[in-house]
Amino acid sequence: MSLVVGLPACAKLVDGLLRHDTPARYAAAVFGGAGALPVMIPPMGEAQIAVLDRIDGLLIPGSPSNVHPSLYAGGDSRTPNFHDPERDATTLPLLRAAIARGMPILAICRGIQELNVALGGTLHQTVHDEPGRLDHRGGPGTLEQRYGPKHKVTLSGHLAGIVGATEITVNSLHGQAIDRLAPGLVVEALAPDGTIEAVRLVSGDTTHGPLPWVVGVQWHPEWQYAEDPASTALFRAFGEACRAYRGDTRKAA
Repeated sequence: MSLVVGLPACAKLVDGLLRHDTPARYAAAVFGGAGALPVMIPPMGEAQIAVLDRIDGLLIPGSPSNVHPSLYAGGDSRTPNFHDPERDATTLPLLRAAIARGMPILAICRGIQELNVALGGTLHQTVHDEPGRLDHRGGPGTLEQRYGPKHKVTLSGHLAGIVGATEITVNSLHGQAIDRLAPGLVVEALAPDGTIEAVRLVSGDTTHGPLPWVVGVQWHPEWQYAEDPASTALFRAFGEACRAYRGDTRKAA
C-alpha cells in the first residue's frame, strides 16, 4: 500500500459557490518530492481528525487567508476580509491530534502560523507594520516574479542538517508571521530582520506516540521544489519521516 499524506484544504467562495481547494503545487511536491500520494482533507471541522487513522503524514499548505486573531488573543482583525474560519476549525485540531499520535507534519507559510497558534503561540497580524521589519509580502508581478528568491535566511539545528547549509535564499509571500513562539517549538531559521522563518517541535503532548518529525517553514519550498536543492532535501526528509511513521504504526497494529 502506498504512502499517503493529507493536505487540509481552504474554504473559498467562487462565483457564489463554496469550494474546497488548495493549489496543485502542494500535491505535486508531496507526490514527486516526498514519494507519497496526496489526499485533500476538506475543511469540515474536528470530525476530520478521524482521517488521521488513514494517512501517514500531514502537509499544512499556505493560503491567502490569515489565522483569525481571536484564536490567539490577538485583538481586532487587521485583515477582516482575509479569514477562513472553516480552515481554522479544521487545521488546528488536526495539528494537535496528529502531534499527539506522533505523526510527521510539514507546515508551510500559513501552516507554520497555524502550527504556532495550535500549540499556544501568537502572531504578528501584519509583520511589515512592525518596527524594523521587512515587507515579506510577494508584491506585484508574474507568478515567477512573486515566488522568486526574495531574501536569505540563516538555518540552524535539525533543518540545517537536512538542507546541508546554514544559509539559503528563499521566496517570501506572507503578511503574518510568528510573534511569541509556542511552547515546545524551537527556531531553526531567521530572516535578516529577525522574523522567524522556520521552527521544529522538540517537546509536547505525544500521548499516543513518540515525539514526531514536525517542521514549519515560512517560505514556499513547494514552488518548483525539484529545481531547488534545499526544497528537494526538505520534501525528501518529510517523506522519510512519513515512511518511518507508517512502519512503526503497522508494527504496532
